[in-house]
Amino acid sequence: MALQIGIVGLPNVGKSTLFNAITKSSQAAAENFPFCTIDPNVGMVEVPDTRIDQLTEIVQPVKVVKSTIEFVDIAGLVKGASDGEGLGNKFLANIRDCDAIAMVVRFFEDGNVHHVEGKVDPKDDKEVIELELIMADIQTVEKASHKANKDSRGGSNQKEGKIRKELCDRLLPFLESGKSARDFEIIEEEEELAIKSLHLLTRKPQLYIVNLSEEEFVDFSESDARKKLDISADAVLVPICAKTECDLIDFNEEETAEMMEAMGMKESGLDALIRSAFTLLKLESYFTAGVQEVRAWTIKKGSTAPQAAGVIHTDFAKKFIKGEVCSVEDFVKYNGWAGVKENGALRLEGKEAIIHDGDVCMWKIGG
Repeated sequence: MALQIGIVGLPNVGKSTLFNAITKSSQAAAENFPFCTIDPNVGMVEVPDTRIDQLTEIVQPVKVVKSTIEFVDIAGLVKGASDGEGLGNKFLANIRDCDAIAMVVRFFEDGNVHHVEGKVDPKDDKEVIELELIMADIQTVEKASHKANKDSRGGSNQKEGKIRKELCDRLLPFLESGKSARDFEIIEEEEELAIKSLHLLTRKPQLYIVNLSEEEFVDFSESDARKKLDISADAVLVPICAKTECDLIDFNEEETAEMMEAMGMKESGLDALIRSAFTLLKLESYFTAGVQEVRAWTIKKGSTAPQAAGVIHTDFAKKFIKGEVCSVEDFVKYNGWAGVKENGALRLEGKEAIIHDGDVCMWKIGG
C-alpha cells in the first residue's frame, strides 16, 4: 500500500494549487473563494529517485516499478469547524488513515486572493488548524470512551474495554487542555495498541508547508519562517511556491532548469516534500533488480533483512533464509550482479542484518 499524506489548511492558502502541481493535474479546483474543494482529491505520484534509473539502464528489465506516495487534499478548514462552521470537520475522516499530515500555511500576500480571516497571519492560521485537529480528536475520544465504558462492564471485550476506558480517561483531559496527542505519554504496550486504533489526527507525524510568493521564495529565511510560525527547530518545514510549481508542469526540461536556477531551487517542490516526508516518517528505499523487474521498496529505517523482504510478501519474512545484498553504487560501478560477485562486493546477510537505504537485494526464501 502506498504511503499516504493528508493535506490540510485554511481555504485559499494554496492547498489545491499545490495538489495540482505535485500530481501534475488539474484535478483539484483552485478558485479564489472558500470551499471550492468539496470532495477529497486523491492523487498518486511516483517517488523521484535517480538510483532506480541507473539500475534500469544496467538491467534493462521488462518492467520498472517506483515507490509511490498518495496525496489526499481535503476541504479547507475554518475556525469553529469542529462546531459545524464552514463545511464542518467531517472531511477530516478522509485523512484518518493517512500516515502523516502536511499543513499548508499561507505566507504570500495577494490582494486578489481572499483570505478567510481577512488577513495573512501564518501563526494564527497554524493555530486555527491545530485547534480544529485537536477538537476533532476530542470528539473521537469521547465516542471511544462511551463505547469502552459499556464494554468494560462485561462481555467478551471487558478486558480491552477497561484498557481503552483508562486510556480515554487520561487522554481526554490532555486534549481538552489544548495539547496534541503526539505529546501524550503512553504507559503500557496495551495502551499503544489502543491509541493506534483511534487513528487520532494529532498523533500523526506532521510537517509544515509554507506557501510563498516567487519573491519570498528567492529570499526565503528558514529561521524567520520558524519564528513566524512559532515552531521548534526540529519541526519539519518545507518552503514551496505553489504557483511556480504549477508553472513548471508546462515547461520542458531546459525551461524548467532555467526557472529553477533563477529562483535558486536545488530541487522541485515535489522532491523536497517527498524527501521531507521520508525523513519525518523515518523511511528509506531498497531495490530489487532482475530482468523481469527493477523495483523500489519503502521500508522503515533500521529494518532487518526479513522485515525488508516482508514488504514484498508476508511469507518472505516468515520463510526468510538469507539475502544477497550490495549497495546501489557497487551495482552500478560493477555493472550488475555478475560484476558485484566477481569483485567481492556482495554481502550474504542473515536474519539479524540491517538493510540500508540504497541496498540492492536478492532474497532466498524457504518453501
